[in-house]
Amino acid sequence: MVLPLLTVDSKLGVGTTFNIYLPACEKEIVSVPAAEEVPVFGKGKILVMDDEEMVRNIAGEVLGYIGYKVEFAADGQTAIELYRKARDSGNPFDLLIMDLTIPGAMGGMEALKELLKIDPGVKAIVSSGYSIAPVMAEYRRYGFKGVITKPYKIRDMSSIVHDVLHGD
Repeated sequence: MVLPLLTVDSKLGVGTTFNIYLPACEKEIVSVPAAEEVPVFGKGKILVMDDEEMVRNIAGEVLGYIGYKVEFAADGQTAIELYRKARDSGNPFDLLIMDLTIPGAMGGMEALKELLKIDPGVKAIVSSGYSIAPVMAEYRRYGFKGVITKPYKIRDMSSIVHDVLHGD
């Protein structure tokens, strides 16, 4: 049996170098293929609110790919108007995905407060690139039904959307 070896070389004012020598493994390394991550497909109408056009487009592509019809809003006020209009026309949104922070405009938390006055049963997912925001950890406390962080991953988004829409 060959044991690992550790050497230290230190020079005052220069630094210290540690060398660790590990024995080579004589066993054959077998790689296990990762499980294929298949998205959860569904149907419904989703409103994506985000101030960044690229983020809206990516979310739209992902949601369209997994079966949803998507509309967009760049800020909270526009999202409220679109939600109200769709609801009044008899073709409401099934779900909203709302960016938490919209610089210079109404963000997701403020918009959801207004939407809950219009429709206490509104289903909304909070979205942000800042996972340390308190609302991301305690999203239900703020009225959201789910949370998703950016950048979006197809499997995560499809699973969260499905869970919120179907009450899982």
